[in-house]
Amino acid sequence: MKKYPTLSDQMATRIRRKKALVFLRADFADLGSYEQVGRVLRAFVSQGKLIKIGYGLYAKAKPSALTGEIVPIAPLPTLAIAALARLGIKTAPSRLETAYQAGQTRQVPTGRLIAVQRRVRRKIGWGGACIYFEPAT
Repeated sequence: MKKYPTLSDQMATRIRRKKALVFLRADFADLGSYEQVGRVLRAFVSQGKLIKIGYGLYAKAKPSALTGEIVPIAPLPTLAIAALARLGIKTAPSRLETAYQAGQTRQVPTGRLIAVQRRVRRKIGWGGACIYFEPAT
């Protein structure tokens, strides 16, 4: 019987207990060194527990009911907004969403364009789909 939980066990417990959709690498900094945490996060990605959506950004994952492959538990725009909130960047509806809500257009926005209050140089995406940013007005 193990006397102490391993770093992997501690991180898995923290992921399971948190209700957050997105995790930063810094969330686990108190448990081990940068390299140790990175190794465990890479192992979780290969096991299908997490999905990497950006530099230092990870999202909870689950198997797809249709195909069985590993997918995030929430849509990419939702994950991006949650990740930006965790990074301290304020978001707003894009001009396309605002025009759609006002009835000026009938074209439904995809949600992959997010208005941000300040410059974002980070790529957020998964499976070939990326989130794009525009300045908020």
